[in-house]
Amino acid sequence: MGRILAIDYGTKRTGIAVTDPLRIIPGGLATVATHELWSFLADYMNREQVDIIVMGYPLNMNGEDSASMTQIRPFVAKLTKQYPEKKIVMFDERFTSVIAQRAILDSGIGRMARRNKALVDEVSATIILESFMDSKQYKEI
Repeated sequence: MGRILAIDYGTKRTGIAVTDPLRIIPGGLATVATHELWSFLADYMNREQVDIIVMGYPLNMNGEDSASMTQIRPFVAKLTKQYPEKKIVMFDERFTSVIAQRAILDSGIGRMARRNKALVDEVSATIILESFMDSKQYKEI
């Protein structure tokens, strides 16, 4: 059984989270400059077995795609072509940045660390992964 990897794609930075090999514990892996994402993923996929990739799916409050889907769709298409053996799942990421900021605040991390947007991206990816693992969508895979 391979890991589940979650991606919170952004135009500048991308947060990445992953499960342990038994898919029990989700955790933050990294925040990567988006222009370095392909090399990061290639390196990680060569070292670790990943079976499922969960892409954060940014929706507006009315349920329609957000503007950032114009960058995410081509990324997902290339990801599907690059890794055809992996199951790629789109998962609603509404509110993950807000939840991540709240989790960071509640953790007692200092003010300067809370301003670290890279930390927010990684925590957001972890929340996407955690939410996916709790979802009916995951249980049906």
